[in-house]
Amino acid sequence: MAAILVLGAGANMLSPPQMNRDWYPYLSHTPQVEITDEGFTVSPVSDWSYAFDRETETTYLDSASYNFDQLRRVWFMLEPQPGSQLAAHTLLLFEFDDDQILGLTIEARREQGEEYSAVRGQFNAFELIYIWATARDLLIRRAVMLDHEVFVYPVDITEAQSRTLLAHLLERSQSLSHTPRYYNTIVSNCTNELAKAAGFHWAPAYVLTGRSDEYLYRRGIIPGADFAEAHRLSDMTEFIKALNQAPPASFDRELLAELRRRNGI
Repeated sequence: MAAILVLGAGANMLSPPQMNRDWYPYLSHTPQVEITDEGFTVSPVSDWSYAFDRETETTYLDSASYNFDQLRRVWFMLEPQPGSQLAAHTLLLFEFDDDQILGLTIEARREQGEEYSAVRGQFNAFELIYIWATARDLLIRRAVMLDHEVFVYPVDITEAQSRTLLAHLLERSQSLSHTPRYYNTIVSNCTNELAKAAGFHWAPAYVLTGRSDEYLYRRGIIPGADFAEAHRLSDMTEFIKALNQAPPASFDRELLAELRRRNGI
């Protein structure tokens, strides 16, 4: 059995990444990104709806356009993986004028019926995909459908740094639309893809992703008097579950109002 696994891993390592497979539905659309000096357009933007343990609507926004000058803040989300204090999914939320949020999740692009495996993810088992989505989609998917904890932190960087980070991620997403790459648990996962776009040097927290929020706090990127308090304030799980009952159009506004209240912004 071990020999079969080794041979299978070797075959994956030697084969090139692919654009066209029978993808798991949520990961099936490759976003198209257009960037200008003033702003950018992303299509499609995932805007799915959820109940416990299932999707209820699989809706997409055909096109979403934003101006770089209207970017106001970046928020960092951490979703601990059940059963481990060291593993978590991370993503970013970009806040624009008029309480609009565009989110980015970086994923192992699984095929239909395929399960994620951190071990297999070291051996080119999955392609890499950047999914642009509404905050409602990203947060309710995790807090409601998956019944996972969701922590949302403010990111304390300048407007220029926020814009540079967003631009780098857009460029990387744009590249993936025509040049596929493999996901890798160690060097190209959800967290270290964000870190590379931010220009950070490698750190253990980019692999032990459940500690990435604490690492960002130690770097001064997540603000707060102490990490325990920042972590407590960031727990948005129950608030997001309750917000799933509100009209979708009010989600960003109500989410941001609560985040600002908690963080004194």
